Amino acid sequence: MQDFEDIRFYNEKEVQEALSHYLKHPMMKALLDFTFPDKTPEEIQQTVLGCKSIRDFQTQVIYHSVQKIIDRSTDGVSSSGFDKLKKGESYFFVSTHRDIILDTSLLNYTLYNHDLVMTASAIGDNLVQKTFLMMLSKLNRNFLVKRKLSPREMLKSSQVLSKYIRTLLMEDVRSVWMAQREGRTKDGSDYTQQGVLKMVGMAKDKQSLPEYFTKLKIVPIAISYEFDPTDILKMPEVLSKRMKEEYVKAPDEDFKSIIQGILGDKGRIHVAAGEVLDASVFEAIEHEYTSVNEQLKVVADVIDDRIHKSYKLWPSNYVAYDLLNNTETYKEFYSAKEKRRFERRIKRRVDFTNSLALNSYLLMYANPVINQFGLQNEEN
Repeated sequence: MQDFEDIRFYNEKEVQEALSHYLKHPMMKALLDFTFPDKTPEEIQQTVLGCKSIRDFQTQVIYHSVQKIIDRSTDGVSSSGFDKLKKGESYFFVSTHRDIILDTSLLNYTLYNHDLVMTASAIGDNLVQKTFLMMLSKLNRNFLVKRKLSPREMLKSSQVLSKYIRTLLMEDVRSVWMAQREGRTKDGSDYTQQGVLKMVGMAKDKQSLPEYFTKLKIVPIAISYEFDPTDILKMPEVLSKRMKEEYVKAPDEDFKSIIQGILGDKGRIHVAAGEVLDASVFEAIEHEYTSVNEQLKVVADVIDDRIHKSYKLWPSNYVAYDLLNNTETYKEFYSAKEKRRFERRIKRRVDFTNSLALNSYLLMYANPVINQFGLQNEEN
C-alpha cells in the first residue's frame, strides 16, 4: 500500500491512536453528543475507545449518527434494488451526488442494513483541509481525490487513484463509492462525466476497457431527496452558469453546505441500486464500438439511463415540473396539500420578480422528471 500512502484511509493499527488523540476535540465532542444524547461522557468515551477498527467506528458510532440525522431531519429513508446484490462481494457504486456528506453515508447505512460490504469512498482533498476533518474522513474509509493539480500532476494522480480503486475492489474485496461527476449536481440533472470513467479505466493494463469494467461490477446508484436542504445555497452557482459568468466559491461555502445538508429538512429519501452492469452490456459495447472514447461515452449513457429510470420521483418533482410548464400533466402524483407545501418552500427561498431565479429553482426539482421520461422542457 506504499504507493497509496498520501491518499489512503487509516489501516486498523491507526484507528485507536486517532480516536484517542481526537476524542476531546470540540468537533468530535459535538458529533458524539449529537449521536449519544443519553450517554454520560464516560460512557461515550468507553464506546469510542472500544472501537478497534474502522468497521467498529462506522457501526458503533457513525451508523448511530446517521440514524439521528434521519430521525431529526427526514420523514424516513427507503431503498430498492439491494436485495439483488450478493453478500460478501465488492461492487463499484457510481452514484448521484447531491450532498457532500450524506450521499455516501446513506449508501453505507443502507448497505449495512442489508448485510452487504460497505464502501471505501472518494472525497475531494479540498473538503478535508482541516486536520480534524482529514482524520474523520480517514476513520470513515474515505480516500482522497486530489484537486487543483497541473496537467502532468493530475495524470500521475489519476493513475495512482485508478490503481488504488482496483486494489480495493479486487484484492481487498472492498466496495467503492464514487460520484458520477466531480462536484455535486447543482441543477438536479444527474449525468456521468466521461472523465471519471476514463480515470477508473486507467488501471485496466492489457485488458480492453469493456473487459475491465465487467470485472468492477459497476452498480448505478440514485439517491433522491424529496427536498434538497442545500437548494438555496446552490442557486448562486446555478445562476452564474446560466448567465455564463464565472463563479467563485466562498471560502466557507462547502462547510456551510455540509452543516445545512445534515441539519436541514429533507423530507423523504430513497436510495436505489440499479442492476450490475454485467458482461452482456460490455460485450455489446465492445462489439459495436472500437474507440475507447466512444466506449466511455456509451458506458456513461448506460449508467445515466439506469440512474434516471431508478430515481425515485417525489411530489415535489412533479409539482415543480407542472409549475415550470404551467400545466397539470402530473397532478395525479401530488395532492393539493403537497403542492401548497412546495409553493411555500419556493416563496421562502426565491424572489418571484427574478424570473431566471424562479425558473432555475423549479428546474432543480423538475429535471429528474424530465430525465426519467425523456421530456423536453421549453423553459430550459
